[in-house]
Amino acid sequence: MSSQFEALATALSNLEEEKVLETVRSMLNKGIDPKDIINALREGMDKIGKMFEKGEAFIADLVIAADIFKKAVEIIKPHLKVVERGKGRVVIGTVEGDIHDIGKNLVALMLEISGYEIIDLGVDVSADKFAEAIEKYNPDVIGMSALMTTTMLNQKKIIEELKKRGLRNRVKIIVGGAPTTEAWAREIGADAWGSDCFDAVKKVRELLGR
Repeated sequence: MSSQFEALATALSNLEEEKVLETVRSMLNKGIDPKDIINALREGMDKIGKMFEKGEAFIADLVIAADIFKKAVEIIKPHLKVVERGKGRVVIGTVEGDIHDIGKNLVALMLEISGYEIIDLGVDVSADKFAEAIEKYNPDVIGMSALMTTTMLNQKKIIEELKKRGLRNRVKIIVGGAPTTEAWAREIGADAWGSDCFDAVKKVRELLGR
């Protein structure tokens, strides 16, 4: 990552809202690829996440960082080129017991930009809600995010519930989140694993062959 992107990531991890937003605007004015700016912001969120794990940041800091991140993304959105619509419908949500949404929101944003119709169920989404969404929206893909080792187990429970209801074969399933891996995705019977928001778009594209 170049120095300007590192500076943006650091400003976010330092909770310097004005600097982050000014830098984002400046980068956009210079014609820098919005996706690269988003990636730098994601690095900043990763940084403060690691600081929290080490006891160098608090929950309140994470909340502030997430708010700055969202404001920055709102500035970037109008500059993102949206490709053709109609590529497919994706239902996405953070699984039950988990209220983290930065990663999920990024995946939803990048999929939307790539032309997919997004139905975001939010956070703390139960197996029942995922099942109901399949019946109501008839999506092509279900995306399940989990940011904790304790809640990633619910990805497996959701897939098992969909099998019981005869809904599993109606959709492709992609999972993601910090503690998840490709091996985990295979173990629980998911169709794919996304390592980040960009990889998730690639995997969805591959799953649908479009």
